[in-house]
Formats: sequence, structure tokens, C-alpha cells
Amino acid sequence: MTVSDEQLIKYLKEYFGFDRFIGQQKEVIKNILNGNDTFVLMPTGGGKSMCYQLPSLLYEGTALVISPLIALMKNQVDSMRNFSGIDGIAHFLNSSLSKNQISDVKEDIVSGKTKLLYVAPESLTKEENIIFLQSIKISFFAIDEAHCISEWGHDFRPEYRRIRPIIDEIGRKPIIALTATATPKVQHDIQKNLGILHSEIYKSSFYRSNLYYEVRPKVNPEKQIIKFIKKNRGKSGIIYCLSRKQVEELAETLTVNDIKALPYHAGMDSATRSLNQDKFIREEVDVIVATIAFGMGIDKPDVRFVLHYDIPKSLEGYYQETGRAGRDGGEGKCIVFYSHKDILKLEKFMQGKLVSEQEIGKQLLLETVAFAESSICRPKMLLNYFGEVLPDQCNNCDNCLNPKPRFDGSSHILKTLKVILAIQEKFQTEHVATVLEGKATSSVKTYKHHKLPIFGVGKDKDFKFWCAVIRNALVHQLLTKDIENYGLLKLSELGHKYLKSPFPIMMAIDHDYEHEEVDEDANNQSSNVGTGASDTELFRLLKDLRKKISKQKGVPPFIIFQDLSLEDMAIQYPITIEELKQIAGVGTGKAARYGQEFIDLIKRYVEEKEIERPLDMVVKTIANRSGLKVYIIQSVDRKMFLEDICEAKQIEFAELLTEIESIINSGTKLNMDYYIDSVIDRERQLEVYDYFDSSETESIEDALRTLGEDDYSEEEIRLMRIKYISDLGH
Repeated sequence: MTVSDEQLIKYLKEYFGFDRFIGQQKEVIKNILNGNDTFVLMPTGGGKSMCYQLPSLLYEGTALVISPLIALMKNQVDSMRNFSGIDGIAHFLNSSLSKNQISDVKEDIVSGKTKLLYVAPESLTKEENIIFLQSIKISFFAIDEAHCISEWGHDFRPEYRRIRPIIDEIGRKPIIALTATATPKVQHDIQKNLGILHSEIYKSSFYRSNLYYEVRPKVNPEKQIIKFIKKNRGKSGIIYCLSRKQVEELAETLTVNDIKALPYHAGMDSATRSLNQDKFIREEVDVIVATIAFGMGIDKPDVRFVLHYDIPKSLEGYYQETGRAGRDGGEGKCIVFYSHKDILKLEKFMQGKLVSEQEIGKQLLLETVAFAESSICRPKMLLNYFGEVLPDQCNNCDNCLNPKPRFDGSSHILKTLKVILAIQEKFQTEHVATVLEGKATSSVKTYKHHKLPIFGVGKDKDFKFWCAVIRNALVHQLLTKDIENYGLLKLSELGHKYLKSPFPIMMAIDHDYEHEEVDEDANNQSSNVGTGASDTELFRLLKDLRKKISKQKGVPPFIIFQDLSLEDMAIQYPITIEELKQIAGVGTGKAARYGQEFIDLIKRYVEEKEIERPLDMVVKTIANRSGLKVYIIQSVDRKMFLEDICEAKQIEFAELLTEIESIINSGTKLNMDYYIDSVIDRERQLEVYDYFDSSETESIEDALRTLGEDDYSEEEIRLMRIKYISDLGH
């Protein structure tokens, strides 16, 4: 079908109200109308949908769009109907429809009214649907979210790999594959699996200058999120979490803190999901909290922020999710909260999968870690991953706006390139960094790399430093990463030239988020111990009061309130019992038993100093762990062994002890004698008990030093401290 540029603009204006195409839309549409297979790589917000929506209206028959996102189907069907004013012009066919609704959809298609039909891949595989689609005139096939085809994509779906055989069964027509995120490896996988290796390829730049990228330490993330949203009151935003449980808890926490928020995940019934989506689009709520795994198909142009409560599993996923911000070209803030503990958790989730899947997952996760910890311009890192070069700094990310001190890294890069050549370009980042720092690990010994003359050439620097050097070499195109072979590092043509004629390359030390403090502007006054945010004078007065009461009661000071609680009081200034209950480590029991004197002191102090209390930063808590805590209390009452509790709740032993410590520190008594007697001899119990009875501190480290690290384990000391506090605190 030959259509002139003028005619296309006319149709665009007539059907959609626009008077110009954006990016490569026009070229893509003309290629489809010419009956050619097409591959489209266009960032989120770049107008991918128009590439198949307009041709579907011009072709005879119905265009079939295969999409994994039920939410996106509904949104786009509504959009097409609004543009055209014809209800039946677009439909979707998926598991959310009743039999009567499916019958109505098929009737519209047969009558020729429907030009665009969205189908979930699972629905496409049903025999009854295949038979029906064979009976109608298909104009072309559009494969949306095509990265789902590739195992190296961020959202691999096995049913996507069955699409091409089903297309052949229905009847071959032109194919257009579309995705917002694909590395060169993923792109090749998509084309090969769909049988369109010779298709026309249209790639748009991944760079979105309006998006601001930032990585923050995951310290009190709820407080940081609430502070951020309240500073951006009235703006639309999406928050991503890894688990459904976290989605529910965070949405509830935001709600009780006067933020209009709703949850959205695959475990909810479809009616509630659709209702929540509609409320977000209609701006009845400001924030949607969603799971990364399910994905959000919400085509909303004015999303002003996308926050990631958990670190994403891949950069493809992260890029696509952040791409939902600022699709109208306006402000879009993308902030991710990072903790290395989350990485360990994600690695644990991979256990039990096929070895090949674990390897792929590990490589994708390592790329995310590299992005989070790097001090390089964030968009530079992202674009480099997708095979694109950003020549200049973005000046719109945390690393550009708050740069770390820089130094010439050319000598370090030269050492790195030489090591990679010495080990024949057959190893990944971690192995290269280990050889550079001179650690003779089992892997290094296996390949006898510890015997190479170049082994340990960088021993004056540590592993993390050399990983940063490798990332800089990748960004400067001196190295390439063979992702198909699990991320093997190879010198590029430019890298070989650099060895002969090096030039200065400025770099900075990577972030260490385990020790970096939260940005003051981001979190204002954090209740995190040791940040220096507390009122030191009030903290000293509270400690004096605690010491006085401890002498009166004949118990160690930490039995009354721990330092953590006093520090939080010196930040939040609670002046009522209810406010005191919101302080870390203070439960109803302790608040009632010891609280009045403390709040009286704080109230006097606040009045004398004329202090404006940060009430807007007092995060009202929900019982987000209450289910687990209740289970623990009930299980201990039933004398259930702790190992069995861990297994039942799928948590580590250390995590269980932390929960138990939280329970008893908040004022609840737990009798764990049955368990302690089974794992610690009575004489050893008495020795630890006597230690805490005479100690001024509750520190586990101090106890281990005094009692002997070789004689007692940390778990034994923690168990006895729990017993001691529970006995004396009640």
C-alpha cells in the first residue's frame, strides 16, 4: 500500500488529532504499509503504539497486537475508541473477559468493525482462538514488549517463543516487533526467534534529557519516600517493589501518612486492579505502588516520578520502568533505593533455577550493581549498556550534580587492558579484578593465572576499585562485553589503539552505599543512629534520665530504652504517649511503664528552646511486620523451635533473632527458656547472664570480647541478651 507523506499527515490529523509525527514514526509506518517486516527499538514515551495503530486503520482487515500487559491493552483500547468515537474499533481478548464478552468481541471482528485486536500470548495459544483467527482477515502482526522473547531480556516469557509457529499456523502476514529496551544480544534473539532477521530496523536514541536519575542508600526508605512525595504534593508517581507483600504494606503506609496511594500487582483480582489503574489515570490518587514482576501498562503522560523501593533485577527492566516518567517531555524524577542486602536476596531467589538461567540472571544483576555503585554519569552508563554513546555529561543526575573528586585513571586502565590480554580475553569483570588485586582464589588457581608475571599488578588497590576501572573502560569504548558469553571482556579496536597511544581519562571512586549517609535534602532529619541528625543536648539529657531510672529500678539502662530509642526521641521530640509509641523500639508496654518521665522532659525542653517539631516527618507506621511478630509470639508460646519458625516463614536465623529482639525491646515478654536450655549449657547461660547483669552496655561485640570470641558464638550471646532483657524488662 503506497501512501504519500501528505496523506499520512492527513490521516494522523483525522484519526488522532496530531499534525506531525515524532522520531521515526513516519518511516516505520510507511515500511509496514509496504508489507515489510519491521523491528522497532524506541524508548518508552517515544510513540511506539502509533507505529501500529495508524497502519491498522488504513489496512483492510484486523491487525493483531500480541501484548503481555492486560492493563496496557485496556488503556490502549480505550484510547483508540476515544480517538475514533467507535466503540468496536479496538478490542482485547484475554482471561479477564467473560464468555458473553468474548462473543461480542468476535462479532465485531467478523463484521469488519474492529481494526485492532489485542491478544495476550497465553490466549493466542488456545486452539479455539487459533481456529477463529484463521477464519478472519489479518492485516499484520504486531509483537509488543518483544524483549519477552529473549532469555537475556528483563522479562523473559516462554510462551513468547511460541509466537512465530502460531503465526505460521494462522497465516503468515507482515510482522512488526516493538520494544523499549533491548541490548544488541536481545535484539538478535528477537529477530531470530520471529524469523525476521532481514527486517528493516528502526532505532531511536535511548537518551531522555528530561529524566533525572539518582541512587540513594536504602536507609529508612519509607521516611525518604514520604518526605519526597510530600515535597512533590499533587504530582503523579509510581513506586516499584519486588514483592506483592511490600506493595501492600507500602501503599498502606503512604495512605496513613495522608498520601493518596493504591496498590497494583498480579495477585489482586482483575476488577480491583482495573479500578486502581483507572483512579490513577483519572488522578483520584497520586501514587500507584506496583510490583516490578507484573509490570505497569499505564500510558499516562504526566507521571512525574518513578521510585524503586528495591533494586531492579536488570537494567532493561529499570530503564523501561523509569521511562514511564515524563512521557510528555516534562519533569521526570527517577530514584532507586540501593542496599547490597537486596542483591544477596535476589541472588538467593535465583537458586533452584536452571544453571543457565542462574548465569543469565547473575550477569543481568551485576550490570544493575555496576550502575548503582558507579560514580559515572547515570545516562552514560545506561546508554552504554544499550550500545549507545552519550558524548557529553547529562548534568541531570546525582553523579553529575554532586560529582566525586576526579583523578586521571589512565595508568589503571592500561594495567587493566594488559591483564585482559594476558588472560586471552576469556574472563568476566570479577575474574579480571581479582587477578589485578592479586587474590589467588580457587578460580584464579584453576587457570594458573596466579603464576602470570602480571598477577597482582594492581595489589595497591582493592577489588571494588578495579571493577570501577573496568566500568570506565567500557564507557569509554576501550572494552566490549560479550554478553552472549556471560559477559567476557574483550579489547575494542579503540582499546588496542589506547595501549599504543594512551590519553588521560578522568574517573572517580565508586559509591559505597553501606557507609554513605542519606543526602540531607533527601531525608532531612533521619532517625538512623549515627547520622548526627539528632539533638545532642536532648540526647544527653535523656541518657541522664535513663541512668537515674535504671538506678531506681535496679536494672541496666538499656533495659529501659535502648540508645536507638533515645536517639529517635532526640529527632522526633515526642510529647505524648501516642507519639512515643511511634519511636523505634518503643512498644505499648514500655511507653506505659517508663514513658511519662521522658515525654515530660522532652515537652519542657521543646518549650524552653522554642523548638519547631518535625511533625511532618513523623511517619505513622502500620503493622507491616505485625503478622510475622504475632506468628513468632504464638509459636514461642507453643514452644516451637526457632529453626522451625525460620523454615515456616522462609527467613534466616539472624533475621528471626532481630525480630525477637524488636518484640522484647518494645515491651513484650517472651519465655524462650525451652529453646535456650536445649542449645546452651546452664553454666554458660549463667556466665552470660551475669555478664549482662554487671554490664553498662548491651553491645554484642563488647560481650564477645569480654567472654571470649572462641568460647561463645554471636547467636548464643544474642539469645542470652534476649532472655536477660525479657526477664528484667517486665
